Amino acid sequence: MQKESQNLIAHSLHEDFQALLVGPLFMALAVVFFRHAGLLTGGTAGLAFLLHYLSGWRFGWIFFLINLPFYIFAIRALGWLFTIKTFIAVALLSVYSELLPNFIHIDLLHPAFAAIMAGLLAGISLLILIRHKASLGGLGVLAIFLQERYGIRAGKFQMGADCAIVLASFFVVDPGRVALSVLGAIALNLVIAVNHRPGRYMGI
Repeated sequence: MQKESQNLIAHSLHEDFQALLVGPLFMALAVVFFRHAGLLTGGTAGLAFLLHYLSGWRFGWIFFLINLPFYIFAIRALGWLFTIKTFIAVALLSVYSELLPNFIHIDLLHPAFAAIMAGLLAGISLLILIRHKASLGGLGVLAIFLQERYGIRAGKFQMGADCAIVLASFFVVDPGRVALSVLGAIALNLVIAVNHRPGRYMGI
């Protein structure tokens, strides 16, 4: 069995750089699928989708602006390096999600396939960023801050926030698409649960 210390090798600058480029790109493709099928997801992206569907404003701009207040919590809970990486990832996702439709033309996309595929892509995206000490900001960062500062379990807070987003989505999209959105969330969390186990791999 390999020693755990062999897994604890710091990522180089160019490795972090490619992760910050590729991770948001996978998430942006997931956003294209979600948006084309009229679906949603959890977290800050879910809030951005709700506002996008209600207002018609661009998802990328909404997502970027919603994340701005959360950087305060990121600095306090996770430090400057994590925050800078997260800011770059959020900014790139905002740009990618607006540019990708210029390179992709979808004639047929089954909603169930869109939900599952987008969920898997989103999970891979988050996995890449987690392993390079970054995120896509938002409610996940707030959850970590509340856990460290007030002892509120991050998982429970995140679950409660996601449930609130799902409930709010009933006023925006039909129940069938809400159910498919939940299917996408299951696919996303399955990728994280299977591939990101404490002690198996830790990016520094």
